[in-house]
Amino acid sequence: MARDMADQPGVLRGLLTDGAGAIAEVAAEVARSRPRFVLFAARGTSDHAALYAKYLAEIRLGLPVGLASPSTLSVYGSRPDLSDVLVVGVSQSGGSPDLVNYLQVAGECGALTVAVTNTPGSPLNQVAALEVDVAAGTELAVAATKTYTAELLALLLLFEGVRAGDGRITFDDLPGLAALPDLAEELLADHAASALSSRYRFANRLVVTGRGYAYPTAREAALKLMETSYVAAQAFSGADLLHGPLAMADPGLPVLAIVGNGPGGRAMAEVIDRVAERGADLLVVGPEGTGGGAVHRIVTPSVDEAVAPILDILPLQALARHLAVARGDDPDAPRGLRKVTETL
Repeated sequence: MARDMADQPGVLRGLLTDGAGAIAEVAAEVARSRPRFVLFAARGTSDHAALYAKYLAEIRLGLPVGLASPSTLSVYGSRPDLSDVLVVGVSQSGGSPDLVNYLQVAGECGALTVAVTNTPGSPLNQVAALEVDVAAGTELAVAATKTYTAELLALLLLFEGVRAGDGRITFDDLPGLAALPDLAEELLADHAASALSSRYRFANRLVVTGRGYAYPTAREAALKLMETSYVAAQAFSGADLLHGPLAMADPGLPVLAIVGNGPGGRAMAEVIDRVAERGADLLVVGPEGTGGGAVHRIVTPSVDEAVAPILDILPLQALARHLAVARGDDPDAPRGLRKVTETL
């Protein structure tokens, strides 16, 4: 897991230099199709990347977007009219039968289909009309790290290219994008997550929360903690947390809040205040100046809110790994899990 995590700056650099051209070509094809709706099909970590792309497409493209339920096609045999719909399958392996079936049937129902994978030539790639290679290289650990951040960047390049119309994007439009590999390198060298891991060594449960672009980061961080440390980690959007689950926030409950420097981060102000009122053990992950007067924090670079999820997850990956080791667990051999999970 540590080796995979250390690969991330290089993977991001490769996507921005060597991979951007191919993604731009796919983006131009998608733009020409003028989709009226976008559907994402994904599972696990890739589902969180798809959720991130949902925010991208809704906010920056102004398109309605949904997260597909693959079982509606694979188990229930539904055949919806998907004319003028863009269906994007996101999968590291490209091998899960339900996702392959979903893209194949979606194409038969009129959709333009795109496979976003780390495995060129996978079954998902074979049934899709277009494909995007996230080019993360072989990932050794069961817990996905570099494939996740590569998916995020590939999806950002894809939808920014669609927004541009011809696939070409202007890096100046997204502060922090051009410097992403260097910022990732600096963040991975920071020992804040390692220092904090002992704080949560004996935690049985915790909550991770964020709003807007930060919500997928909360979901992915919770998954990493569950996979590696077996902590009962629950993820909520900041808004949903206030709609009931806040009641379980006992004094001392660890709450990890991802707080950006854009509209989503500002919308977390009330959440931070209410969590603090409950006496929870609050850790804020975000740039300097965010998260109010939180005592515990991991500082991340100040970049565009759409770029931030690619960086904000890095210290949370590190926290999950260090916490597993502190608890005597092996983050490279999570019990009951395999690298590729196949579902119908």
